[in-house]
Amino acid sequence: MPSPSTALAADWLGVCRRATEALRDMLEDRPTTLERAVEGGHGQGGDRSLLIDEAAEAGVFAELDAMHALGHRFTAVSEERGDVDYGDPGVRVVIDPIDGSLNAKRGLPHHAISIAVADGPTMADVAFAYVYDFGPREEWIARRGEGATLDGRALDPALPERRDGSGRLEVLGIESADPRWVLEAGEDLVARAHRLRALGSIAISLCQVAAARFDAMLSLKRCRGFDAAAGQLIVREAGGVVGFPACAEPLGAPLDLEPRSPVVAARSAQALAELSDVPRR
Repeated sequence: MPSPSTALAADWLGVCRRATEALRDMLEDRPTTLERAVEGGHGQGGDRSLLIDEAAEAGVFAELDAMHALGHRFTAVSEERGDVDYGDPGVRVVIDPIDGSLNAKRGLPHHAISIAVADGPTMADVAFAYVYDFGPREEWIARRGEGATLDGRALDPALPERRDGSGRLEVLGIESADPRWVLEAGEDLVARAHRLRALGSIAISLCQVAAARFDAMLSLKRCRGFDAAAGQLIVREAGGVVGFPACAEPLGAPLDLEPRSPVVAARSAQALAELSDVPRR
């Protein structure tokens, strides 16, 4: 019986790709907002879940059940089901079945499956990351110490940020874009950003930083482990920097269901520092 000693011992990429295909089929069977907007119960992450969230998660857990049947041991951490014990708390599989559920419900392009595998309890311990954006159909993958890819092509870690003539970041992504929180951060955003973009998905916004499409991104409130676990490794392996400013260590946010800290990501340490004090909840 295989007994993985690290997070990369099993075929996690195969798991992710099969779960992605199942999610694509499920969404194609429910093409309208009316079909996608049916609500279920409350997930363990605290949000009111949609039936499409629950169906997406079921597809991922079918793959995890199969992995466990092969003898692999791990613990799953998922938005809807919480912690699910598959025999080893030291290997954590952190799942957001649909990051950007509101986009998926309304037929807006950016929504993703996000899966991270870690050999420890914090963001620093993530060893494998996968994000698939169903809008542009882009597959983002990272392995710790091995770089990051977009659709199989290596992302250039030397890509720089861009700034306007006054030194502001040319494009800043914001998430948790409740108008009240945007208003609270308004003066700081004016001072730091030439233009804002809000995609509605933390995982996808992080990936945009990894490809230097965004010069930086930040969330205006605390995020949960499954929101950022995969995307933050993709940024770091693509040459960017990430911080969780409410935590004692920059990458010390736990891989759990509690909203512990906002997330900030940038192409440079200078930009990360400039964004570290933007008001957040």
